Amino acid sequence: MSTATAYDPQLSAASEDDALAYRAIHTGSILALLLGLVSAAVLTTAGSSLESTLMLAPIPLIGLVLSLRAWSFVRANSDRYTGANLALVGAVLSAVFLIGGVGYAGVVHATEVPEGYTRTSFLEMKPTEADLTASRITSEAVMDLLGKRVFIKGYIRPDSTPVTKNIKNFLLVRDNNQCCFGDLSKVQYFDQVQVALGKGVTTDASSKLFRVGGVLKLGPGNPELGTPVTFSLEADYIR
Repeated sequence: MSTATAYDPQLSAASEDDALAYRAIHTGSILALLLGLVSAAVLTTAGSSLESTLMLAPIPLIGLVLSLRAWSFVRANSDRYTGANLALVGAVLSAVFLIGGVGYAGVVHATEVPEGYTRTSFLEMKPTEADLTASRITSEAVMDLLGKRVFIKGYIRPDSTPVTKNIKNFLLVRDNNQCCFGDLSKVQYFDQVQVALGKGVTTDASSKLFRVGGVLKLGPGNPELGTPVTFSLEADYIR
């Protein structure tokens, strides 16, 4: 005597629902969302430096590619995976922060230098191997700017001024070394500029990025002989 199990449509449908209910969230979708959120760093740096923004741009680029791949994979394997919406959100975030951040940084870069000033930077002030071989203490580009009005960005070193309000003289440094400003003895001459604000120009010390303009000068000295080399700026513009 044999027995046969009757086909029950309701049980079959329930089994299919259970299978769908236990679909795994695709790891790529989660990673895509995380990269989309981290891409906000591109927008937060956009107001300070185009170079810094471009250095971070690969994050949303990778996030965008990963998001689209994850979204496509989940859609093609919807019986086994879920997370298409997460991947889509990640793609949108990456695209928004990439376009918005780079676009805003580009606008700031193109408009932040006042008329009559030439942009320079601490990176340009650092001598290359070729400069050192030729006994130049800074780059040829910076040498050509000496005695001319330049525009440079940096941070006010807190211990370079005894006051914090209406200051006239301070040391502008390349970076804030993550808010601790580090050991002054380790700061190279090409990483700092002594700023003297002109008549009627003052500022208040803070940890923000400063944009400074004025006449660039290079003090006498020779780092090989241990005599200090100093960049200075007779500034008439600060923001």
